[in-house]
Amino acid sequence: MDYENHRIYGMSVASVYVHYVTKAERKGRTRDEVDEVTRWLTGYSQQQLEQALADKTPFQDFFDNAPRLNPSRSLIKGVICGVRLEEIDHPLMRDIRYLDKLVDELAKGRPMAKILRS
Repeated sequence: MDYENHRIYGMSVASVYVHYVTKAERKGRTRDEVDEVTRWLTGYSQQQLEQALADKTPFQDFFDNAPRLNPSRSLIKGVICGVRLEEIDHPLMRDIRYLDKLVDELAKGRPMAKILRS
């Protein structure tokens, strides 16, 4: 896949976030839990996350400006959208898919301690 021209980079996090929340809530999880996994991954505070969503920050900027990408994110393994995370070479696409995977695990009912690799 040509990751350099992938259209998701310019999409706002907010435009996808609403789907993350819907997916989680359909499975009995909460928006707060979606926020928690997002903050764990990126190092954003709740206020910074809410501002990025309000500003419709593109994924590229969201991850480029993340206060502290969690070094334990490399422990996130598996397949998301038909692609094995360990095989994604492009750093931004890998981080986007890490977030997808965290929300997926949340929606599947996995305990928060396991999702956050505690």
